[in-house]
Amino acid sequence: MASTNATGVFDESSLVAQARAGDPRAFTELVRRYEKRIFRLAKHITQNEEDAEDVLQETFLKAYSHLDEFQGQSKFYTWIVRIAVNESLMKLRKRKSDKMVSMDETIDTGEETVVREIAVWDGNPEQRYSREELRQILEKAVDSLRPAFRAVFVLRDVEELSTEETADLLNLSVPAVKSRLLRARLQLREKLTRLFKRKGDDVFAYM
Repeated sequence: MASTNATGVFDESSLVAQARAGDPRAFTELVRRYEKRIFRLAKHITQNEEDAEDVLQETFLKAYSHLDEFQGQSKFYTWIVRIAVNESLMKLRKRKSDKMVSMDETIDTGEETVVREIAVWDGNPEQRYSREELRQILEKAVDSLRPAFRAVFVLRDVEELSTEETADLLNLSVPAVKSRLLRARLQLREKLTRLFKRKGDDVFAYM
């Protein structure tokens, strides 16, 4: 079973067609292709590894059982991201003791003019920390964002979906997505600015 076309490019649509025709190997290949990205997305939103594992399983189980409903109007990956986001948000809402802000919270959705100045980092972070340390620092900062901002940031800047796709997945307006993304980026910039200015401190104890 080939998962690439004649030019060597991954052929998602061909695999989806084979899976819809009843070929389990094709769907297995789709799972293999996307499971790490879906797990990462779910973990960013739920902030819990066990919940992310549950979301991963539920996402592909639902995708498989509803494969005949996939119309191909969007990419298969976009479709399963929608399922994963919904499952992740359901996990958050089921946490009765979770005091984090709900994704349904009303916020200002207008375009904003940012006037505050952001401090410049002292030195080059890449020269002070290894690539793995930087990755962990960034993940910690992303995980510290409120769910309303974190979901938008992950979909737009990590998964690289368009503003319109992100708005559709989260049932938000395009201005709301832009507003939340702006706030998320500013908060991350502030957190990382303060962190990198703390010379000699244990960066992992910061957040």
